[in-house]
This record gives sequence, structure tokens and C-alpha cells, in this order.
Amino acid sequence: MSAVTDVDPEFRSEMTVELVRSAARDSDVLFAARVSTLGEQTLDDAGSDADLEKRDRGLINYLMRDRHGSPFEHNSMTFYVQAPIFVFREFMRHRIASYNEESGRYRELKPVFYVPDATRNLIQVGKPGAYDFLPGTPEQHAAVEQAVHEQSLAAYAAYQRMLEAGVAREVARIVLPLNLYSSMYVTMNARSLMNFLSLRTKHPEAAVPSFPQREIELVAEAMETHWATQMPHTHAAFTKNGRVAP
Repeated sequence: MSAVTDVDPEFRSEMTVELVRSAARDSDVLFAARVSTLGEQTLDDAGSDADLEKRDRGLINYLMRDRHGSPFEHNSMTFYVQAPIFVFREFMRHRIASYNEESGRYRELKPVFYVPDATRNLIQVGKPGAYDFLPGTPEQHAAVEQAVHEQSLAAYAAYQRMLEAGVAREVARIVLPLNLYSSMYVTMNARSLMNFLSLRTKHPEAAVPSFPQREIELVAEAMETHWATQMPHTHAAFTKNGRVAP
């Protein structure tokens, strides 16, 4: 029988995104691209990001603009993400990454729940594929917060009762709500990340508009911030060319 947790319930609205491993540089794009014309010489000329010249930056921009995508795949970034379960279900629709998520079969899940804060728009208007979201009233925010608290606590209490009765964790977890936080590692290369960002961020410079749910957009924005520090010239070319994945 699982030991029942004595952790107090927590309600939060923040997403956690940490870059835990990275082998990603702008120069990785260059040697991968130049092998087509220079062969093994590209290894000798790989250099560091500090050595990038104007022609190197121009090549990155050319590859992005004309959508020669494979040179952007020769790198890797691993992120640690904490977010509500409904965010992960959207995230894992992107079959361009490797995932390992916390398991409710093997550990007792903690009572940490997502609740929208006052900045989260609540009113949906428009048609499918082109929704706009507008601020909610104080009364609507209060109603959301009350319902989320009540239902989350009730569901977790039912989960605890089943664990106390000796029910297996993998069965007891079925009553838990989608706003429960989970955690995962996700690993992808820059090309895959650009595809993810093109779909999961709403950006004024995007050539193709996207309408992501705000919670997954918060995760995407944090991942983009980390990536921009690792591959600044690639990131700049992505934005300059309409934020379309090559």
C-alpha cells in the first residue's frame, strides 16, 4: 500500500522550463551545411561561435530563408518542464522530440494544481482557427478560482482515499484532474524546436498566424528564450524570415 502524502495542496499558475543539457551552437549549422561542398574539410573549419563572420551569418540566413532545413538538425537541447497535464497532452502531439514524463504508476503524485491567474484571458470569441481571447470579469475569475480549488481538492481527496484502501497507484490516479502538474524531460534539435515555436507562439513577426492555448505558449516562450542564448544567429534568422521552420 502506498504511503499517503502529507504535502499541503498547492495552487500555482507558473510554468517551469529549465535547459539542463545543450549541445547547440550556430557553428553547428555551418559545418553541417558546408559538408555538401567541402566534405571532411568542414570539421577543420568548424570553429566556435565567437569566430562567426558576416558570410557565416549570411549562410545561416540563406538556409533559413530558402528552407534548407537539415543543417539545423545537428544539435541537441534537453529541457526540464513542469506544467499541468493538459499542456503535456498538447505538447506530445509534436512527434519531433523525445519525451520522458513523471509516472503516476510508479510514484504518488503531489497535490500541485494549475489555476489561471488574473492575467489569463477567459472569454473566447471568433471562429475555430481564429479565436480571440478577451479578459474576464472579476466575477468570472473568482468563479474559475473557486471551481478549480473545489474540484482539485475533491479529486485529490478521492485519490488519497483509494491509496489508503490499498488501491494501486495506476488505478487511483484515474480520478485526478488535468490541471495537476506533471514533469518531463524533452529533447529536440533546433529545427524541431522552430516547428514547435511556429505553432505554439503567437508572434507579430510570424508569416503564418498561430492561435495557441496560452498555457503551452508560456512553455514555448521560455524554451525560445533559452534557445536564443544558445544559437542567437539562428534564432535571429528564424524571426527575420517569418518564424517558419525550415
